[in-house]
Amino acid sequence: MPIKSLIRTIPHYPKPGIQFRDITTLLKDPLGFRMVIDALSQHYSDKKIDKIAGIEARGFIIGAALAYKLGVGFVPIRKSGKLPAETLGHDYALEYGADRVEIHLDAIEAGEQILLVDDLIATGGTAEASIALIHKLGGVVIGCAFVIDLPDLGGSKRLHKAGLETFSLCEFEGD
Repeated sequence: MPIKSLIRTIPHYPKPGIQFRDITTLLKDPLGFRMVIDALSQHYSDKKIDKIAGIEARGFIIGAALAYKLGVGFVPIRKSGKLPAETLGHDYALEYGADRVEIHLDAIEAGEQILLVDDLIATGGTAEASIALIHKLGGVVIGCAFVIDLPDLGGSKRLHKAGLETFSLCEFEGD
C-alpha cells in the first residue's frame, strides 16, 4: 500500500486555489503511520543525529515518533506565543500568508546535529525560518525530512540551493 494513497486532498483549503494535502487519514491508519516512521528511520539510521526538530503541528507527530524510533531528543518549533520559556523567533512568508515560528533558547546546543521534520514541503518558507532558528542557536541542520513534497512550489529546490539535503516519501504534482 503506497503512503501517497492514504493522503487525502481537500480542495480550496484554507483558501480558494489551495489543494490541501491532509495526512490525518494517513496517521489514523496504523500500518500507514508505521510505514512512514519506518521509512524515515531507515533513511536516517546511519546519520549522526542529536535531536529532531519538528515544525508545528503535524511535524510534531512525525518528528516525535521518529525521535523515539531513532533514540534521540525532540525539539518543538512552534507558532508565536506557544512556548512557555524564553524563545527566539523568526518571521516568514508562506504560500497563503505570513507567520512567525519560535524555539526555546535552550533547545539546541552549539554543534548539535539536527534533523528538521515536517509533514510537507511547499514553498519552503516555514522550513527556512525553522532552519534559521536552529542555526542561530548553533545547531547544524543535517537534513530536512518530509512526508510530502510539492515540487512545483519549489521548496525542496530552495533548500537544495541553500546546501541542505531534503528527503520526502511522496510527491504531489501541481499545488
